[in-house]
Amino acid sequence: MRSRPTVPLLALLSALFACTTGAGEHPARHDRTASAKAGQAERALRTAMADSAAWPSYGRDQSNQRYSPLSQIGTGNVARLRLAWTYHTGIPHAFEASPVVVGGTMFVSTPLNHVVALDAATGKKLWEYAETLSTTVHCCGPVNRGVAVYGGRVYEGTLDGRLVALDARTGRRDWVVRVADNERGYAVDGAPVAADGKIIVGVSGAEYGIRGFVTAYDAETGARIWRFYTIPSPQEGGWWGKWAAADPFGTPLNRDLAREHADSAQHADTWKVGGGSVWQAPAVDRDLGLVIFGVGNPSPDLDGSVRPGDNLYTASVVAVDLGTGQLKWYFQELPHDTWDLDAVSPVVLFDLPSAGGGAPVHAVAQAGKTGWVYILDRKTGRPIRRSDPFVPQANLFARPTPGGVRMLPGANGGSEWSAPAYSPATGYLYVLGLHQPMLYKVKPEPLLPPAFWLGGAFYSNGEPEYGLFSAVDLATGKIAWQNKVKDPMIGGALATGGGLVFTGTKDKQFLAFDARSGKQLWRYDASAGVNAPPVSYAVQGRQYVAVAAGGNYQINAPRGDEVLAFALDAGGAP
Repeated sequence: MRSRPTVPLLALLSALFACTTGAGEHPARHDRTASAKAGQAERALRTAMADSAAWPSYGRDQSNQRYSPLSQIGTGNVARLRLAWTYHTGIPHAFEASPVVVGGTMFVSTPLNHVVALDAATGKKLWEYAETLSTTVHCCGPVNRGVAVYGGRVYEGTLDGRLVALDARTGRRDWVVRVADNERGYAVDGAPVAADGKIIVGVSGAEYGIRGFVTAYDAETGARIWRFYTIPSPQEGGWWGKWAAADPFGTPLNRDLAREHADSAQHADTWKVGGGSVWQAPAVDRDLGLVIFGVGNPSPDLDGSVRPGDNLYTASVVAVDLGTGQLKWYFQELPHDTWDLDAVSPVVLFDLPSAGGGAPVHAVAQAGKTGWVYILDRKTGRPIRRSDPFVPQANLFARPTPGGVRMLPGANGGSEWSAPAYSPATGYLYVLGLHQPMLYKVKPEPLLPPAFWLGGAFYSNGEPEYGLFSAVDLATGKIAWQNKVKDPMIGGALATGGGLVFTGTKDKQFLAFDARSGKQLWRYDASAGVNAPPVSYAVQGRQYVAVAAGGNYQINAPRGDEVLAFALDAGGAP
């Protein structure tokens, strides 16, 4: 570990940085001031989320909408958007992070667990922290998708399974806790979320036979407050489920339920290595007191014969109590998943207009790897609707065979971990999609930690591939508009009050569309794949749009090391 301050912070960052204390290398004991500090940090976070100039959390606020109210950059002047500054991290690996911007400072995590603080108006480095990693058993590139900023600290999960708290002014490490054992395949690459004095983080590693979980830590001390396992033990009700023959909307799953029941006794302990990664940042509903998140695939991915039952709570949207971590509800999109079509894209909270003109329904949406957007009542988890497919589907839920079965979507989805955006102005969810036909081959294999445990493999069969950027009307489930791009899409989207939606592509393009019509209005050619979620913020009244351009592992997008920030030129002001 090393911390490399380069210049002092010249401006007061914000009230969000008001309560930093030095806690040393290890978490301090809980003391009488902890509640007061937590309250101060929570008030500061809420203030920042109410400030349209800031981007204080992974999804801007705890709804994960990725919507900025800023409107200085709009449909009428976006053609004059110009590069304002560039920062090179010096780490040319897959770069998937969403920056956080508070008080004029940008905090961005990089591959291999660096964190950099930048002047958000100029791109000048203020400090850099570089973690010294131990073992790094991880899937899908040495990536980190973002940080949380809370109570004067910056929090990052690491590839070797730890949670690190840094002083937001200096980058000095305050404390670190072990989340899980990386030598067993556990890693932390999703962005933590801060709420109610807690730092909430999930683990990845289902490709290695983990038992997944989400944990809440005390933001001040690092002490563990609660842990929710995404694979329930027999004492917690078990992971067998209802032995569903179809998904919740009646689509047949082609299961051999008689065989599963017959085999269940010999696989009674498989839940202990049952998978269930939590790849992405949870959403938080403070009014309902819920933490809501998607859960990944069961283990092994393709060989369902060793894991009879529905394999709860994999391939599900789950809500737990913010205070205790107790289960409130779950919705399993795909019981007994044998295609790696899990729920990895971040959930989005929004209000759905009532059909009868009454009070809006508090809802949650999740863009599935199955190719549908699932819309649920977020109080109960009850399904409201499933959207029309936003990618082609074919031979859906055909069981993998030793010889190989072609199916659409392929193992990257639908929608991969990509962060969608939601605009309250249009009611559309903007989703990045992949068209990648694949052959699924099953091959039983033993679990040998920390080796991959897929139970087979999936292959491209040489068919044409492409990407689809879709606007899904959440009020109807219909596709409002769709744009096709030459390569499968992974990354994220940003919607703004200026009527725009931004996203990027594998072939190095950063794009802006009219959020209502889907017409492309602007393009910038970067030096690497733009496969990270964009953000927008303002400094001294000037709006910026920023994005990381460094490529992606899963679709082999060209690598790079840039953070790019754009603003209107002198002639572009309203």
